Amino acid sequence: MKRIDKYLQAALGQNASDLHFVSGDPVRARVHGGLLAIMEERLTLETVQEAMSEIMDGTTKKAFDAEDAADFAYEIEDVSRFRVNVFRHLNGIGAIFRAIPSKAMTLDELDMPDVVRTLCRHTQGMILVTGKTGSGKSTTLAAMIDEMNRRMKGHIITIEDPIEFVHGAKSCLISQREIGVHSPSFASALKSALREDPDIVLVGEMRDLETISIAVTAAEMGILVMGTLHTNGAAQTVDRIINSFPADKQSHIRTMISTSLRGVVSQQLLPTCDRPGRAAALEVMINTPAVANLIRQGKLDQLETAIQSGGRIGMKTMDNALMELVDKGRVSAQEAYQQANNKHLFEKLKDTD
Repeated sequence: MKRIDKYLQAALGQNASDLHFVSGDPVRARVHGGLLAIMEERLTLETVQEAMSEIMDGTTKKAFDAEDAADFAYEIEDVSRFRVNVFRHLNGIGAIFRAIPSKAMTLDELDMPDVVRTLCRHTQGMILVTGKTGSGKSTTLAAMIDEMNRRMKGHIITIEDPIEFVHGAKSCLISQREIGVHSPSFASALKSALREDPDIVLVGEMRDLETISIAVTAAEMGILVMGTLHTNGAAQTVDRIINSFPADKQSHIRTMISTSLRGVVSQQLLPTCDRPGRAAALEVMINTPAVANLIRQGKLDQLETAIQSGGRIGMKTMDNALMELVDKGRVSAQEAYQQANNKHLFEKLKDTD
């Protein structure tokens, strides 16, 4: 048993999503969105160094020494997997452990709307799941991959940093590649994937121009590309992709996105008020002819109006998703107010909460 295991198991015992293991501070766990100390004593630098040295392999240690930070995966057998970021800071060394369920949840288990399942029926183009860190993007994408793995016969390639959910082959062949272990970068892994006869490629993070450019091209080639961005909202997601390109290429990229994009799911997790836990609020944009026309013309400020008018096919703005959670009594009006885009919609509600 490694030193870190007792802290991780204590955190899991409290249904924590993350463990903060930082020298100079008590061990903390994020439970239902809040960060709580689970042990009173402050961690010493030596304790953190020894614990991390036990679980970092040679490649990770070299990356940490060179970059002062590293990402890797750690597993307690028959308990859970964890995504780990280790870093240097003012008081020494710290590490954040994100708990990953042993197997991907299904769309039904996540209570995803039917429109998300409909997106999973596409065989080409681009589907994006977005949101800030800790918003459940990876969990949603894993459920979508699981749905496709059950339904279709094809080749699914995932490119991640690090590998989170491990998918077993069901109806599909699954190839999972980890950045830093199986490929030096997302861009190089994506280039290689295009030569590996894929039907679906999952890009764990579209973080740079080269990766985004290859992903857009792959979607145009007839491959289904799924990816994540750290953006809040469908319009901001499209804007981020387009503005990652030089100005002289943006018109062409708008045209490519308008034809290849299938949908954007933007989500955030909020603490529930009816029982301990968190609820997902989802903004969903489907690339209808009206949406495609706005993207092609660069009228991204009008996308929210298009989403509001697309409720019949499952489109929904974030504010509408938040309002539904409030109406169902799952989330407090005060919490919804804090996360809303148009806060005036929730002002009267929060005052009577």
